[in-house]
Amino acid sequence: MMKSSITTLVLFILLATSSGIVQSADIPISKFGGVPNSDITQALANAWNEACQSATASKIMIPSGQYRMKAVAVKGPCKAPIELYVDGTIIAPPNPKDLNNEWQWVKFEYVDFLTISGSGVFDGQGATAWKLNDCGKNPNCARLSMNFGFNFVKHSVVGSITSKDSKNFNVNVLGCQNFTFDGFKISNPGNSINTDGIHMGRSTDVKILNTNIATGDDCISIGDGSVQTTISNVKCGPGHGISVGSLGKFTTELPVQDLMVKQVTFTNTDNGLRIKTWPSAPGTSPITGLTYQDITMINVKNPIIIDQEYCPWNQCSKQSPSKIKISNVTFKNIRGTSGTQEGVSLICSSGVPCEGVVLSDVDLTFNGSPATAVCRNAKPMIQGKSPQCTAPKA
Repeated sequence: MMKSSITTLVLFILLATSSGIVQSADIPISKFGGVPNSDITQALANAWNEACQSATASKIMIPSGQYRMKAVAVKGPCKAPIELYVDGTIIAPPNPKDLNNEWQWVKFEYVDFLTISGSGVFDGQGATAWKLNDCGKNPNCARLSMNFGFNFVKHSVVGSITSKDSKNFNVNVLGCQNFTFDGFKISNPGNSINTDGIHMGRSTDVKILNTNIATGDDCISIGDGSVQTTISNVKCGPGHGISVGSLGKFTTELPVQDLMVKQVTFTNTDNGLRIKTWPSAPGTSPITGLTYQDITMINVKNPIIIDQEYCPWNQCSKQSPSKIKISNVTFKNIRGTSGTQEGVSLICSSGVPCEGVVLSDVDLTFNGSPATAVCRNAKPMIQGKSPQCTAPKA
């Protein structure tokens, strides 16, 4: 599955046409006045419109140099595959108001067979906005833009470009199918509030491969309706780890199932592998079929954590247990160092206790001694060198 974006694009073209490989038509951004040190907002929109109307594959080219760009939304369906090749640095306005309250700075919608390639950087200039990013505490918070939005995109690849200093989440993936990140990079400092690396929901067969993520929140957050997700060969840190959830706030949520996380390294993160659901909330859609294996933890505060009493900033009550059933979750070959004594914390719902949890060869140390495991409403199967569960302290 780990094909390069170019190989994948060629495959897409073969599938999409009936007469072999079709050479893509180059569309330089300069054709529409997009030159270095200029604003390319309209130039990119014009180049996309030409590519989208082309009956043969097109390649929009943004060469090296610095470019300014306001919010851009490009849409399909298009007539043929499109590659957006970026070698330059594209810079967002530093003032959030200059993005006209758009939820995403660069947005792709209803597109099939899209490839984004090159070594370019999308710089969201988020430093001036992070102090405004207090939505967890302030219900009237300012609406800040994410760097990328991929909405209802299918059979597509995002390659080795970089998302830098997003004002909000770096990437949101919604309603996508057969969507791959391969060689992608995310670069935000650890103090950048609410800047999740990649958030996904309502999507099937999303793959995150060979990707480095540094951010101030979850490196990857997996929302409701995420099915057949693969995360492999990923480096996370700084950040809050890889999270399923938080889930349970809404009755309209869909199940999360069939997640594979393997060959991931967490370095100096707040969490490693986390599942979180809200107590005293109406949602009931289950979480099932999760496998985490071949994971390295380097000074991770909470390497393995199931938290079904998730309630940050006292936003909720814990009077009634979470209604979300968590089942068939395997943690296998998890090794490294924990930043706390409790390397494993499985705090499940008293209403629907966790079932089918396996700890297999979980070998974590804290200050040179074996880390411990605490469990409530969970009776994991212990295999190999893994800690035995004890009850958490009152």
